[in-house]
Amino acid sequence: MNPAGIAVQFSVAGRPVSVSPTGSGNVNDTYLAIFRTTFSEERFILQRINRKVFPDPSLIMANLRVVTSHVHKRLEAEAEDSDRIWQLPRIIPTKTGKDFILDEEGDCWRAISLIASATAYESIQSLEHAREAGQVLGQFQRLICDIEPSLLHDTLEGFHVTPHYLEELDAALITESGQELARSTTGARACQKFIEERRDWCAILEAARESGVLQLRPTHGDPKISNIMIDEDTGKGTCIIDLDTVKPGLIHYDFGDCLRSACNPAGEDEKDLEEVYFDTDLCQAIVKGYMKYASEFLTDADRHYLFDSIRLITFELGLRFFADYLAGDVYFKTRYEGHNLHRARVQFKLCESIETREPVIRRILDSCG
Repeated sequence: MNPAGIAVQFSVAGRPVSVSPTGSGNVNDTYLAIFRTTFSEERFILQRINRKVFPDPSLIMANLRVVTSHVHKRLEAEAEDSDRIWQLPRIIPTKTGKDFILDEEGDCWRAISLIASATAYESIQSLEHAREAGQVLGQFQRLICDIEPSLLHDTLEGFHVTPHYLEELDAALITESGQELARSTTGARACQKFIEERRDWCAILEAARESGVLQLRPTHGDPKISNIMIDEDTGKGTCIIDLDTVKPGLIHYDFGDCLRSACNPAGEDEKDLEEVYFDTDLCQAIVKGYMKYASEFLTDADRHYLFDSIRLITFELGLRFFADYLAGDVYFKTRYEGHNLHRARVQFKLCESIETREPVIRRILDSCG
């Protein structure tokens, strides 16, 4: 259905001026809708949720309702004592009072408020930006830490459960094509060796959860730097967006993934592996910002596994890229033959850099905690 025809079914004042594609996301179809009245203008985000990734979009919307309602109440209660205006998108209801619309093809559409006068960057711009990114993640985790995890649906089973991805790798290696690809190049053989050397270790967080040392909490699921909004006027972090992956999990995967994605200045597609390294200055800035808010809810057990989370999530992404390469590139979009293999090699190089810098990173975690 025409996005403009969908947009007018939501409870927004005025008439549509434009509904145009926006953003760089690879999952949902996202549009910026502009409505105007005689005296005002309202801009909001219209999205069609990808049913291939999220088979039951109603569960995502239920999670979004729980999280946004809870966080908005906490932000309003704390507003007078805050050093900034913290934000979180709100669900814009349909004209019939529902949270989403199902079109004639069964696709789910939702409208959410736009975080105005704020920008999300694809990479860290400065140490100050890094510190603000850490504050945004720490604040978000603090705000949702008292939500009962059972109130949230597990919309992506197995997501950020590292042993699950090891099973996918093993399944790919059983196939003749997977075995051939694993032997095909020096790079592929090096990736498989790297994984095998860490096979027993990769369950470290899940083992701690199963033994009761670590507890399930609400998590964001995808706290990369491009999901963190920075106020254009003040330079302060204002909110985290893209809440579709919110679900019960270990907060360590959020913490580790934020640092993994932000502290590799070369990026995930760097051609020269010698340029890939873990920047401990950026790490220190993010951790300082994060601990400003996270120290309120982190337990001693949580702190014990923080370094492992940085190392593990980096290993996990490399594992996922390599497993997808062996399976025939069925999950991640690729731009050239062997793209997923190269992505895996970048993550394993980054993981190796993290391992080399373990003493420094642990000192940062201890001093900032």
